[in-house]
Amino acid sequence: MKTHLCFHMFFIPFYLILLPVSSNCQNDQQSILIQLKNTLHFSSSFSTKVVSWNPNATDCCKWEGVNCNPQGQIIGLDLSNETISAGVDDSSVIFSLKNLESLNLAANKFNFTQIPSRFGSLTSLLYLNLSNSGFSGQVPGELSQLKSLEVLDLSSLFSYKGHILKLEEPNLGTLVRNLTKLRHLYLDNVNISSQKFGWCRSFSYLPDLEVLSLSNCQLSGPLDESLEKLQSLSVIHLTRNNLSAEVPGFFANFKNLTVMNLGSCNLIGTFPEKVLQLQSLRNLDLSNNRNLNASLPDFPMNGSLQSLVLSNTNFSGEIPESIGNMENLSIIDLMGSNFSGKIPESMEKLIQLVYLDLSSNNFIGQIPSFQMCKNLTHVDLSHNGLSGTIPSAHFQDLQNLVFIDLGFNDFNGSMPSSLFSLQRVRQIQLSNNNFNGLLANFTNPSLSSLDTLDLSSNKLEGAIPRSFFELGKLSILLLSSNNLSGIIKTIDFQDRLSNLTTLDLSFNNLSIITNDDITLVSHLPKFSSLKLASCKLHNFPNLRNQTRLKNLDLSNNMIEGKIPTWIWEVGNGSLSYMNLSHNRLTGLQEPYNFPNLYVLDLHSNQLSGVIPIPPHTATIIDYSNNRFNSSLPGSIGQNLSVAYFFSLSNSFLKGVIPETICNASYLKVLDLSNNQLTGSIPKCLIESSSGLGVLNLGNNSLSGQIEDTFPRNCGLNTLDLHGNGIDGKIPKSLINCKMLEVLNLGKNNINDTYPCSLGNNTNLRVLVLRSNRLHGSVHCSQNQHNNWSKLQILDIACNNLSGIVPKDSFMQWGAMMTDENGDPPSKKHLSFKVLSLSGIYYQDTVTVTAKGLELELVKILTLFTSIDISSNQFSGEIPSNVDRLKALYVLNVSHNEFTGTIPPSMGNLSQLGSLDMSWNNLTGEIPYSLTSLTFLSTFNLSYNQLTGRIPTGNQFQTFENDSYLGNMRLCGFPLIKSCSSSYLPETKNAPEVQESNNRYDWQFIFTGAGFGTGAAIVVGFLMLSKKGRQLWNRYTNRILKIQYTLFEEDEDEDDEKGILDSDENSDESEFETEVVDHSKGRYCVFCSKLNFSRKQVIHDKKCTCFDQSKQLAASSSISSSNCEL
Repeated sequence: MKTHLCFHMFFIPFYLILLPVSSNCQNDQQSILIQLKNTLHFSSSFSTKVVSWNPNATDCCKWEGVNCNPQGQIIGLDLSNETISAGVDDSSVIFSLKNLESLNLAANKFNFTQIPSRFGSLTSLLYLNLSNSGFSGQVPGELSQLKSLEVLDLSSLFSYKGHILKLEEPNLGTLVRNLTKLRHLYLDNVNISSQKFGWCRSFSYLPDLEVLSLSNCQLSGPLDESLEKLQSLSVIHLTRNNLSAEVPGFFANFKNLTVMNLGSCNLIGTFPEKVLQLQSLRNLDLSNNRNLNASLPDFPMNGSLQSLVLSNTNFSGEIPESIGNMENLSIIDLMGSNFSGKIPESMEKLIQLVYLDLSSNNFIGQIPSFQMCKNLTHVDLSHNGLSGTIPSAHFQDLQNLVFIDLGFNDFNGSMPSSLFSLQRVRQIQLSNNNFNGLLANFTNPSLSSLDTLDLSSNKLEGAIPRSFFELGKLSILLLSSNNLSGIIKTIDFQDRLSNLTTLDLSFNNLSIITNDDITLVSHLPKFSSLKLASCKLHNFPNLRNQTRLKNLDLSNNMIEGKIPTWIWEVGNGSLSYMNLSHNRLTGLQEPYNFPNLYVLDLHSNQLSGVIPIPPHTATIIDYSNNRFNSSLPGSIGQNLSVAYFFSLSNSFLKGVIPETICNASYLKVLDLSNNQLTGSIPKCLIESSSGLGVLNLGNNSLSGQIEDTFPRNCGLNTLDLHGNGIDGKIPKSLINCKMLEVLNLGKNNINDTYPCSLGNNTNLRVLVLRSNRLHGSVHCSQNQHNNWSKLQILDIACNNLSGIVPKDSFMQWGAMMTDENGDPPSKKHLSFKVLSLSGIYYQDTVTVTAKGLELELVKILTLFTSIDISSNQFSGEIPSNVDRLKALYVLNVSHNEFTGTIPPSMGNLSQLGSLDMSWNNLTGEIPYSLTSLTFLSTFNLSYNQLTGRIPTGNQFQTFENDSYLGNMRLCGFPLIKSCSSSYLPETKNAPEVQESNNRYDWQFIFTGAGFGTGAAIVVGFLMLSKKGRQLWNRYTNRILKIQYTLFEEDEDEDDEKGILDSDENSDESEFETEVVDHSKGRYCVFCSKLNFSRKQVIHDKKCTCFDQSKQLAASSSISSSNCEL
């Protein structure tokens, strides 16, 4: 809500009314006016004053716009809004009126001519208004001769580039130095940049100044202390100047201050709260100052405040209950700030309230009643955290209400039915809440003024009431994403809703029954936007008569066959958005002619054959998930000249990527993944990556090298080339891609060393290099040390990397660490925004190995963290400082040559859900501290040289024998081998157990008693029934076989190393001959959930959230490798 800048126009009649009027105009004065009329250029059709001047009239003092003194001399002339375009220059007779005290030439059209310098000769002037008159150029210095001037207005409501007034020579200080009687100064949109830093000191000469208006004058800060001398100041307007300064506290000393408008000034620091407590203050506008902080103070009783505008600032805290003291408040606009807490109930007392906007803040709780605010016309509480039910009485009888928006909150219960009975309301927006129940009926819908009704994204159910179809003025109806049901027929719209232009019924349980009857179709509303996604359509609705259609969405239906040619002709060429995705379409009827579409979405159908050439106007083209089984047309790039998004992923493409794809110079996202493309990556595609944000060519059959030609201004956020046959080295020029977040080069034939050169790519979040031919150490020099503070997924598994893992590798990985409160990173998905205002995102996808499965992360949460360095040749000890990665969820170091003991500090990895250290040479006991990993659901220590008792407690009670295979000296649950006293763990690793005086270990006694009782019940059943004895015999036979095997292993304990080698070779051989199933599903990443109130992960032991998977080996514990061979 903006405060008007032209309030000073009210001073015009004020001056003229006070001027005395004579009935005897002097002859010379009348002659001057007649000459002036004859020399002025104006439109007689629009003039109301000058055109009426009659030379035959005897008294010019009675002419429109003319005022005289008792002597018959003209002292006031008002020629505002007379469409004057010429005739006022230095030779004009107007300057012969030497007694003029008031001259108003505002709102004329002087075609950007300069202000005549002879205005300085009118030394009797008290009031001069040249505002919005089309003057431009330097303000003449002669105006400084008007020493009696009290009001000077040179302002303009608009700034015309190259045609504005300016104060350079003379500057502002020189102009006003002699105008010591000036009380009102309006210079809005006058360029004062020549004095933009010292402008405040210019007003030291104006002690009586009451009104100062300098909006958009290209001024800079600071707000100098010399302004403190203006103790008479009542109104100050400085909007749209880049002051970059703090607001000084001395403004609180201005006892006459009534209006302060400092909006869009880039103010910083904390606003002095005492200004808000000034009894005289009526209007305060600080909007659009994002770096201005403060909170609202307690308001005094009987304050004068009428308008409070703090939108788009950094004001925070709660609205105080004392706001109810400001009984004169009519405008409250706090939109887009950081206010929180509940909306105070005392706002019910603001009976003068007309405009209320609290949108886009952090308000919570229920809303107060506005039943007493009978003057309310505008209410916007959207985009907050408000909740609870809204009683219908809250908006009862608000007959002046025109606009209400409660969207994007958490309201529940029934919608307030009182809103549907208000006759003047034009817009009702309640979308994105949890309102449930039936839709409310409109009372007297034919009398309603409603033009916009948005109830989308709620939990509303039942049929759409008939009264909705009787809203004669309704233009926009949005009911998508609810649980509405019933049947909607074409006839329901016949000769009804004639003003309806936008209809969205998508994603309900509605069934749309269409009719091809030309009589019915011709009487439908003329839509500009029609969205019927998921409406159980089996055929294309007849839209041939929709001559104004611009947006059409028929996605997620059951439409079969080919797309008819007439569909491209609807809208008479105005169609710009077409979404036919998620249907059963097989092709396009020919011949077809695409209109000038901006968005063409045909993904997830069964389209086959030749790929349709998109229209040259299209910015978003999505053909993914089809069955084209053809090559990309060689000229495809010529029709992508303005495209931002182009996807043909998973569409059975073959052939090469044509060079013309590089003609798409505006392309932000190119996704050709999951196809059968061959050949090399076009060099020009790498060189043109300055504008490209996402390049995904993964899972194809591309070959050759990645050209080392990434430009210095590389703009890539995602580069995914995994699953190809690319060889060569990792390009060094990738360091130029400073915005790179996802780099996936896995499953290729890259022969290189560890990419230390990427260490300065500080935005990197996902790095996948698995299954290549990387070799050497991961140690980097000091100047190449990685600074991956945002890294959350690192996968370098299945290479030939070797050496010791440096201890400082983990020190910079802040995204894998919790904050100082122990909180994991915030929950959001990695994505790339295609267009800043479009709301269209490209969702990054990556496959990780966890729990022995390949999981495709369709949406990569920023809180999902994983390190996989398995199947390399790393040696030495596992770094003990790995415990700093407290937000780590998956850790896999298996199939390496690590030695030493398991670091006890790993018990601090509190978020760890999967830990695999199998197939190494780890020794010693399993640290008891690992039992504190309460979210651990996958644990594998098999095939090491661990000894001693397996710790018990928490998650360790859920792990089976497979987690410990190949460790011959381990004992205890869940292994069958029991522990002798020599295997008991040392007390330093075990929890303290309080013993009784007789030193019995009651933990073991109760555990034994429990097992004994359970066994007695089971054995009793088995022995007393025939079927039970049969089951017992089969079971004991299996037990004996296992014991026999273990006995043999104990006998050959000295040959343990040989057995392990033999087992490993056997498993590898079996893996090599196994037929690998490349089918993948889309999986939940976690078997855990986030509890935001506790800010931690809670593991769900019963979770089985993946439906189909790729098992990398017979068992996650005994697989020889997780690498594809």
